[in-house]
Order: sequence, then C-alpha cells, then structure tokens
Amino acid sequence: MAQKINEAHEHIAKAEKYLKTSFMKWKPDYDSAASEYAKAAVAFKNAKQLEQAKEAYLQEAEAHTNNRSLFHAAKAFEQAGMMLKDMQRLPEAVQYIEKASMMYVENGTPDTAAMALDRAGKLIEPLDLAKAVHLYQQAAGVFENEERLRQAVELIGKASRLLVRQQKFDEAAASLQKEKNMYKEIENYPTCFKKTIAQVLVHLHRGDYVAAEKCVRESYSIPGFSGSEDCVAMEQLLQGYDEQDEEQVSRVCSSPLLKYMDNDYAKLAISLKVPGGGKKKPTAAAASGDSGVSAAAAAPEEEEDEYAGGLC
Repeated sequence: MAQKINEAHEHIAKAEKYLKTSFMKWKPDYDSAASEYAKAAVAFKNAKQLEQAKEAYLQEAEAHTNNRSLFHAAKAFEQAGMMLKDMQRLPEAVQYIEKASMMYVENGTPDTAAMALDRAGKLIEPLDLAKAVHLYQQAAGVFENEERLRQAVELIGKASRLLVRQQKFDEAAASLQKEKNMYKEIENYPTCFKKTIAQVLVHLHRGDYVAAEKCVRESYSIPGFSGSEDCVAMEQLLQGYDEQDEEQVSRVCSSPLLKYMDNDYAKLAISLKVPGGGKKKPTAAAASGDSGVSAAAAAPEEEEDEYAGGLC
C-alpha cells in the first residue's frame, strides 16, 4: 500500500512539472498533466486512499477543462463522484455527476449526459426521493430533446413511481399523463392501458372522481382499450366508488390485474377507500330474512282486515 501511495505522489509531482511554464515553455502541458493526475488517482484508489483519489480526479478534470477536452473532463468529474459514493458521501457525489452531465451536453454527447443523470438518480434514490425525481426528469428531458422517446418515457416512469411513493399525487398525475402521451406516440397501446389504471388510482386518492372518469373516457380513443380487461375493471371501480360500494371497489382492487402492477401502484389499490366509509350490499340471506320479517309484520294486518266489521 505504501508503494502505491509513493507511486501516486510521483505522478502528482510529474503533473505539477508539466503545468509549470518557463522562458522556453510558455504554455502548460495540460494533456500530459491530466494523464499523470489520472494515474495518481488510480494509485490512490488502489491504496484505498479515496479522499486523495477524489482530489486527483478533480485535478485531472481541471487540466482537461483548461485543455478544452470537455468529454474527458466530464469523465474525471464522474470518477470523483464515484470516490465520494464509496465514501458514502452521496449528495456530494451527485453534484459532481450533475456537473459532468452538463459538460457532456456542452460537448455534444447528450446520451452520455442522460445516462450519467440516470446513474445519479439511482445513487441518491435511497436517501432523497425528491432529488432522484429531479434527476430522472432531467435525464428524460435530455432524451426527449434528442427525440429518443423510448428512453425518455422509462425515466419519466421512474419519476412517476417515486412521486406516488411520496404521496405527491398532483405531480404524479401530471407525470403519468406525460408518460401515457409518450406511450401513445410510440404506439405502445397496452402500456397506455396500464397507465390509465395508474391514473385512475392516483386521481381517486386525490379525491377527484371527475378527473379519474375523464382519464377512462379519453382512453376509449386508444386502439383496443374499449372492452379490454383494463377498461372493464376501471368502469367497475369507478361505478363502485361513485355508489360507495365498498365490496365492489375491494373486489376490483384485489384482482390480479391491479395486485401485480408496479409495487407503488399496487399499494394505492390496496389502500383505496370509498368516500364516506362506504357501504356493503346486503347478503341474500339477510335480504330474504328481511322479506320474511316484513311478511310476518303484514300478516296481523290482514287478519285485522278480515274481522274488521264481521261481528256487527
């Protein structure tokens, strides 16, 4: 380990020498300095000196930036971020990855920028859901600008699920609508059906029956939706919710169609309550029992009528 640390310091010394100017050398040799800083970073990393490795990657990034080599500067910033990740300093790690993504865009490699933002989102997701949503939305925006809708819609889907997890239902509703529109544009109609179910669940959790019904009504224009299993289930769910029929709502929400959705939406289905606490339909036995009681109650009246004036 000591040998690796010494090796790293030797590379740092060489890098600093390349950056010096003199009477015969007017301009620093940024390219060679960057190469030495990169070697120093790897040596520090192998010696488990992560803080020093991070600093070496940042010095490499600075040298590449001064040399206008933005792609390589961005890669070095990403590596610095990875060192911070290994040190469990995730918010700082994400900052450097975001900086790298901006450089990738400036360099004309937006795909690489979007993938970096996606990685940053995954890093921060266990710690900060709101930040993860922001990163996924940024990445989706980059792909959307490049007209790569399939990649964009996957990232919007991640953002939608995390918004639901945070119970930010207004934002989730808007995100799901954007998702659905994109799937419609790329003609992935079966996924549009699933997004309609997710929309209905989100709107009902918002307490907005009208918006939920509108989502289903608008989906009738999607090829194959009308009469589909998804359509029938949503019609039954809306009917049960509107009539405060707890039993019908529960039956739809516990069906395999909703139970095996993405976990965040399945939880919405399980926890959905009808307004006012709902009511249960009377069972057949209770109904017949009630009619028996009614008949028994009516019988004395009939007897009374029979003898009403007979003894006069």
